[in-house]
Amino acid sequence: MNISPVDTNLDLVLKRELAVPPNLVWRGLTEPELLKQWFCPKPWGVSDCRIDLRPGGEFYTVMQDPEGNTFPNTGCFLDVIDQKRLVWTSVLVANYRPAPSAATSDKACAHIAMTAIITLEPISSGTRYTAHVMHNAPEQRKNHEDMGFHEGWGTTITQLEELLTRVKT
Repeated sequence: MNISPVDTNLDLVLKRELAVPPNLVWRGLTEPELLKQWFCPKPWGVSDCRIDLRPGGEFYTVMQDPEGNTFPNTGCFLDVIDQKRLVWTSVLVANYRPAPSAATSDKACAHIAMTAIITLEPISSGTRYTAHVMHNAPEQRKNHEDMGFHEGWGTTITQLEELLTRVKT
């Protein structure tokens, strides 16, 4: 179901089986008030979120560290297939405009150019979740992995699953 084959020199992949149905996972990915509760590994959080759920729509989050420092992130949705696939990129902003370059003083993660392809597949126990994250250079992939991609994204998916077990359909 990926729209692009995995290139092990450029891409990172995280797969999980979640004990919640795809419709709830979709809500967690696309409803700002839910996304704010799981999208960063705790004790970090998301203080603001805007989702314009359409190709070319804005995907905006403000991550907040435990000291209260904020880190805005703006992206663009490329593909939206209800309850099946969500694709966004950090290299574009709303309406497919090129994103401004990160400032030298920005957090390291602001310098990572990536496109995330999230696929959801129904399985008997809930949902097979796959995050395929593409980078534009091997150094970008390595930087993202070294920053803790697997641990960080894995932690947030666990937080998403825990949140969704408490959410009504």
